[in-house]
Order: sequence, then C-alpha cells, then structure tokens
Amino acid sequence: MTQTRPAIPAWQRWLRGQSWRQWLHGPKHGTARGIVVFGSPGFRRDAERIADLLAKCPDLRALAAAHGVTLDSHPDSLTRLDSFLHLTSEADRRVLQSEGGLYVGTVMVRHLPGARWHVWPNGHPVVRLASGREVDVVAIVHDRVSAGEARLAALYANATAELRTRSRRAAK
Repeated sequence: MTQTRPAIPAWQRWLRGQSWRQWLHGPKHGTARGIVVFGSPGFRRDAERIADLLAKCPDLRALAAAHGVTLDSHPDSLTRLDSFLHLTSEADRRVLQSEGGLYVGTVMVRHLPGARWHVWPNGHPVVRLASGREVDVVAIVHDRVSAGEARLAALYANATAELRTRSRRAAK
C-alpha cells in the first residue's frame, strides 16, 4: 500500500517559490522613524541641499545655547553637548531624540572624508560613510537617549576609528 501526500494548495506552492524576505518591511522600505525627507527625485540626489536642510536643528541649538554650549558642527561640540545631557528635563530629551541624530550626522558629513547624507526610499536620512556602510544616526541617537546614555561623541569616534582602520588596510 502506497501512501500519498495530501495535495498542497496552489497558494502554498506559490508562496514557497517566493522570497519571504521581500514581504517584510525593512528600515529602508517601512515607515520612516523620526525624521523624513521628502522632495522631488532631483532633491533626493542633491547632497548639499539635503546637508543644509538637515544641519539646521533649531530646537537642539536653542537647548544647547540655554546651557551655554555653541553648536558649531565641530566634533568637539559633541563632547560639550554630552556634558550637560544628564541634567536635562523630559522635554529636552525629546528634542535630543528628534534632532540629536541630525546633528551627529551633520558633524560626520562635514568632518569625515567621503561621508554624506543618503535618503532611503522611505524618506529616512542616514549617513553613508566612504566605506559604503550606512549609519542610521537618527535611530541610534533616539535609542541611546531613550536608554539614558546618549554619548554622542562616541558615535563620531566609532566612525572615525572605522575610517582609520580602512585607510591602514588600504595602505598595506
């Protein structure tokens, strides 16, 4: 006596042939988190205009000025910003969660060779390093501030260390 397998419905046969990953919304194609950049396709490719737009951070600059810190888009300003973050209120933390990533990204874009802003298909801005690695600074800073450990200067230091490591490997 031979056993036969039950017939597999057509939709299940079709599903097996499809890649299940394409059905999942990843960070590039799902809902953007925190900050969204919309504009014409030409605007999305204009790195200078995007950098100028994302560098403004008016609420974060006002918060820093209230604490006597000048945000000049220099890496040293990240350390000065870190110094007063533990003293902030809940409203100040929300400002840091929303604009802190943009400021860290601005510092990276202005001071790391080859770093630039890149906009994912869903409108979410990330920093693309010269190595091709994309750093979602907005999400990283949001998560760190939510956990109570901002350390913005450490993000920049990690990106700088990666750049140095890659340049040493290229020199060998």
